[in-house]
Order: sequence, then C-alpha cells, then structure tokens
Amino acid sequence: MATAMAATATERAVLEEEFRWLLHDEVHAVLRQLQDILKEASLRFTLPGSGTEGPTKQENFILGSCGTDQVKGVLTLQGDALSQADVNLKMPRNNQLLHFAFREDKQWKLQQIQDARNHVSQAMYLLTNRDNSYQFKTGAEVLKLMDAVMLQLTRARNRLTTPATLTLPEIAASGLTRMFAPALPSDLLVNVYINLNKLCLTVYQLHALQPNSTKNFRPAGGAVLHSPGAMFEWGSQRLEVSHVHKVECVIPWLNDALVYFTVSLQLCQQLKDKISVFSSYWSYRPF
Repeated sequence: MATAMAATATERAVLEEEFRWLLHDEVHAVLRQLQDILKEASLRFTLPGSGTEGPTKQENFILGSCGTDQVKGVLTLQGDALSQADVNLKMPRNNQLLHFAFREDKQWKLQQIQDARNHVSQAMYLLTNRDNSYQFKTGAEVLKLMDAVMLQLTRARNRLTTPATLTLPEIAASGLTRMFAPALPSDLLVNVYINLNKLCLTVYQLHALQPNSTKNFRPAGGAVLHSPGAMFEWGSQRLEVSHVHKVECVIPWLNDALVYFTVSLQLCQQLKDKISVFSSYWSYRPF
C-alpha cells in the first residue's frame, strides 16, 4: 500500500514538473511560433504608409470565367482598395459592347480585406502582450489567451470566406455604382466582393416589369449572388434581373493568408489540448 502511494506521489510529482515546464517553456515557444506566422500573414495585408517600404504596389488582375466571355476586364488592387477597374460587357441581346472604368479620382475600399487585417493585428497584439518574461500561472490563463487569439483568427478567416449577403436595393444604393465613367446605364448593377482567395465581380442586367405585368412580384431577399428572375423595387420601378455575369480572379496573397490562419488555429488548438490533458489529473486546480 505504501509502495502504491509512493508511486502515486512520484507520478504526481513528475506530472507537476511536466506541467510547470509546459507553462513556463512550451507555451512561450508556441506563442513565438504564432507571432512569426501572423507576422507573415500581416505582411500580406500591408497598406500604404504602414511600413517603411513606401506605398503598396498596384497589382493588376485579369478577370475570367469558365462559363462566359460576356464580361472581360482588369481590376487593379492596391492594399485593401480597388484603385482601377476596366470592364467590357457584351450585351446578350444585341452584342453591343459596353466599356466602363473607374473615375480617376476614385478608389473602392474592400471592407473584407480591411477587417481581416484588423483582426490579424488584434491577434498579434494579444500575443505580444505576453512576452518571454511573462509567467503563466494556470492552465486556465493559457486557455483564455488561446480562445481570444482563435476568436480573432476565426473572424479574420470568416471575413474572407463569407461575403456579405446584400439585397438588390442595397447593391443599387452602393457607392460602387457611382464609381464609373461613363456612368453605368440604369439597367446595370455591379457588385465586387472577396470569396476565399478570389476577387469577384458580378454584373446584373435588369429589365423593368410593366405595371400590368402578370408576374407575381416577390422582392428577393439578401444573397451573395442573385439569380436571373430575382425582383426588387427601386424608386417607383419594379425591376427583374434578366442576366447575371460573374467573373473572378485569384489573389495569391489572400490564399497565403488563409493558409497562415489555418496553421495558426491548429497550433492554438494543439496547445489547448496539451493544457487540457493535465486538467484531468488535478481536478482541484483552477485550470
């Protein structure tokens, strides 16, 4: 009996020592690793004036689609803003070619990129607040920090992977419709958004429903991408989407950022799992 108790005490002492090492050494090693990864992620989101390298370079992306050649164009991205857009649209009914581009004095902020970058910065701030000199005293403290970092990283990832759902009137009222010269025709709507690692441009062609139309008018709700047949009211008119053209281009550095988010979240979860293993040995400990 005494031998068993001694073995248990020895076991407990070993586990105590392992847990102390985990809190004092391994946690900081993981935090340094996370900081290095997120530093790389934040570099992908570098904006003008945020570093010593001067203004962010402009990147041109050619729009493409495997389904149609109705829309072609080039979008110019500078940090979190579209600085130029040059789009050609071939009208399906008469093959008329429309050309529209951003006004020279305008840029369009991509809120998804800006928000993702802010969440990365917040995660970095949480990590740098716990430098090597900081001593974690409980597992609960580490879990709380990991949860806070994971929340910011999940929000950053979600901003890129989950575009906003908008109603057609919201798209019509968007400042994006006033960015172009010449002005967009009244029967066109344009939306731009990020989906995963892609920059997407959607052009909606509209036609007015006649007051005596036999169609049942059902206004469409919010959606990332509306389909032909979607209806909405704008001003005194009832309109219907007749054609939808979606083109997109891959942004390589957004792909990098998403990979960094995934790796960082995995590291956080692994550390949480290691901490949790010890909680089963000492139920009276506050972790």
